[in-house]
Amino acid sequence: MATDQIARAILLLRGQRVLLDADLAVLYGVGVKALNQAVRRNRRRFPPDFMFRLTVGERDSLRSQFVTLKRGRGQHRKYLPQAFTEQGVAMLSGVLHSPRAIVVNVEIMRAFVELRRMPGSHVELARKIEALEEKCDGQFKTVFQSLRELMAPPRPVRRRIGFRAT
Repeated sequence: MATDQIARAILLLRGQRVLLDADLAVLYGVGVKALNQAVRRNRRRFPPDFMFRLTVGERDSLRSQFVTLKRGRGQHRKYLPQAFTEQGVAMLSGVLHSPRAIVVNVEIMRAFVELRRMPGSHVELARKIEALEEKCDGQFKTVFQSLRELMAPPRPVRRRIGFRAT
């Protein structure tokens, strides 16, 4: 299992790097239904910051980017996909007990670590982009803004702690 292959399956959704349940099922060599069943049986191990269900809009956006729909009955998923953050994938190792799951989990963790290192290793690229931006006029402003956003590390989601008066 190549780490770069896993890194290509990692998506950026809601400001977090995630792996979809279908991609994880392929990596682990189990069915999507079996993976989701194991998660349901251990629901307390997967709080919302470890795993979340995609919205219809998110699913449709991903489908239009990656998949051509097949025709016929039983060809589509009944439920919306689930997305697992790095912590959720780590928690899967406690739920899936096969030898392959252990090996795959190690590789997935390496892929997440590698992706975290990438923005720091591209300091030279950031300098070149800034130099190019200074040379160009304002018409490429949105292009440079998009490049900066892509190079920035994802912001962690922070939940508020404490009592909220309504």
